Amino acid sequence: MSFTIAIVGRANVGKSTLFNKLVGRKLALVHDAPGVTRDRREAETSLGGIAARVIDTAGIEPGGKESLAARMAAQSMAAVADANVCVFLIDAREGVTTADEIVAEQLRRSGKPVVLAANKCEARFSQAAEAWALGFGEPIEISAEHNTGFGELFDALAPYAEKAEAEAQTPEGEKPLRLAIVGRPNVGKSSLFNRLLGQERALTGPEAGITRDAIAAHWQAEGRDILLHDTAGLRKKARAAGHTLEEMSIASTLDAVRFADCVVVVIDATASFEKQDLAIADLIAREGRAVVFAANKFDLVEQRAGLITRLREKLDRLLPQVAGAPLLATSATMGEGLERLLPAVLAADRAWNTRVPTAMLNRFLEQALARHSPPAISGRRVKIRYMTQPKSRPPTFALFGNQLKALPEAYLRYLTNGLRESFKLEGAPIRLLLRTGKNPFAE
Repeated sequence: MSFTIAIVGRANVGKSTLFNKLVGRKLALVHDAPGVTRDRREAETSLGGIAARVIDTAGIEPGGKESLAARMAAQSMAAVADANVCVFLIDAREGVTTADEIVAEQLRRSGKPVVLAANKCEARFSQAAEAWALGFGEPIEISAEHNTGFGELFDALAPYAEKAEAEAQTPEGEKPLRLAIVGRPNVGKSSLFNRLLGQERALTGPEAGITRDAIAAHWQAEGRDILLHDTAGLRKKARAAGHTLEEMSIASTLDAVRFADCVVVVIDATASFEKQDLAIADLIAREGRAVVFAANKFDLVEQRAGLITRLREKLDRLLPQVAGAPLLATSATMGEGLERLLPAVLAADRAWNTRVPTAMLNRFLEQALARHSPPAISGRRVKIRYMTQPKSRPPTFALFGNQLKALPEAYLRYLTNGLRESFKLEGAPIRLLLRTGKNPFAE
């Protein structure tokens, strides 16, 4: 895929005008009225000799969850996720507005590189200097309408183009692994985040709920590039209801979970697997993410002997949907047990990406049926004919036969546990799809 640039900003700052100038033709509608662009538009072009794909986006504006503004903003953030770098455009005539600050926060949350550009600098009175306050460095002063400042803009984009070209030549298996750290408040998520990065990247303290937004940072470990997300603590919905800031924090955490390949669920070793811990783990399993459990604050445990064994038994009993997931004893403040975290994450990620050949699956199925045949339903025997794997991430298996919807949950769990054990799928939720159809392998 070519080097990709997303042009983002609030409504009516000149994004579509800049897009048209960069691609060299009027592809996007341009009008003085705000909100003309509603869907992202993209085109291939060459910027100062750099091959690039440019994405024009809708203005990012606040709105209700199901509102048009929210859906437009979601499209814009999807473009950000696809981009190598974002050009964050503001209006130099108006200076920095509250809406600009909202966009800046969204971009920081995305973890994407940002080039800040102040448009409409042909105006006699420019307030471009105010853009320093957004935290993205010196703004590049341009006028999309009058073709000024484009040389400086291309120079700022060039390093990201070189990096994108280098990454395009990297083997597929070396793509950044997206890892989120989640848990209820005050279990040590930010302390773990900082310890892994080797710096005080996130605020920590004894108070619960210090982290209010998902923070993304790149982490290089053992030659692997990882995009690490620290998140706000997840409380029960009833406790967060009516607290707008906390509701926004929870939404940010859920976005980080949906974005992730693997999730580290941090639990308090001194008060482990409480109801909220179980709810969080169940959410991650339903989202289909690979999972690793970190029993943090292990240094505060008085009776350590046998604790991890007891926690393992508790995990497998209370969370059968992720039975066998890696479980580590850690202390983020003391640095204990963290050397085992990355290997556990990589193992869970491998399980999450596993694809099993159909022949091996059906040998497994034949043996599983021979050990325990399906129970009869209303006097009729359930017949499972064959099994395939239509997808991975998470591993998803399809069973074909008759009356499969009547199979009891206990038998499906038997098959799931067998798949997990036979093909080393610990740390990945497993999906079973029940299908009725003719066996395509029958003669």
